[in-house]
Parts: sequence; structure tokens; C-alpha cells
Amino acid sequence: MSALAPPLSERNETALERSDRHLAELMQEVRVAQTGVQVLFGFLLIVPFNARFDSLAAGQRALYFATLAAACAAAMLLIAPSSHHRILFRCGDKEYIVRMANRYAIAGLACVALAMVGALLLVADVILGSPAAGIAGAVASGAALWCWYERSGSAPSGRYAGTRL
Repeated sequence: MSALAPPLSERNETALERSDRHLAELMQEVRVAQTGVQVLFGFLLIVPFNARFDSLAAGQRALYFATLAAACAAAMLLIAPSSHHRILFRCGDKEYIVRMANRYAIAGLACVALAMVGALLLVADVILGSPAAGIAGAVASGAALWCWYERSGSAPSGRYAGTRL
């Protein structure tokens, strides 16, 4: 049996208290990611105004725009849980808010990974050239998948079997 979390029966909390705890934990996790995404997004927004941007090839410009779009999507998705909570918190369905916030956070983190890999790929392509950039991008993609999502599919079949995102 895995020790990911104690069984719910061992916690002395109501369903509402559990939802409150889950939302508080999720919002704290999102705060960590939001800061990095906002810095990356801000940096990407100023890149086209750099004098050397005009020398980028068409493929590099497309990669830049895709990376910018991924960072934009990440910022929107990671901010969405706060917005949903603010709009829906008086509706009395905290479980729904937690479920949706969790989905937005996971999608936002996937976009963070895409934006980070895209930024590394673009810089590596400009500095090192395409073959080395491809290797750097593949290593960064693999690292993000392993570090962030490696455990997701390996939860034991017992108490997490029916857990939904």
C-alpha cells in the first residue's frame, strides 16, 4: 500500500472541511507556479522588442509565438481557480470548485511545462543550432514528464482507484 496520503477514514473532518483543506492546499500550490509563469510570460512579451529578434528565422518565430501562447494559457489556467472561487464561493458547492480548480491547475502546469520547454528550445536553437536544440528540448520534456507527472499513473488500485480529477 502506498503512503501518498492517510485514508480519509483516519481524518477527523467533514466533507466540507475536506473541501476547504483541498482548496487551500491547491491554491497554495498554484501560487508557487503562478509567480514563475508570470515572470516567464513577462520576459517573453519583451523579446520581440529586442534588436536581434528580426534576425530569427520563420521557424524560430513560430516557436517563439507557440511558447508565448503556452505561457499565456498557463497564466490563464493557473489564475482560473482564484477567479472561480471568487465567483462561486457563496453557491455552497465547494466540492465542484475544488474539482474544477484541480483540473485548471493540472492543465496550467502542463502549459507551464510546454512554455518552459519551448523557451529552452528557442534559446538552444539560437545559440547552439537545431540538432542540439532538439536534444535539449527532448531532455527538458522528459524531465518535466518525469518530475511532474511520473507518479500520476502509478497510484495503487486500492483507495485511489475511484479518485477523479
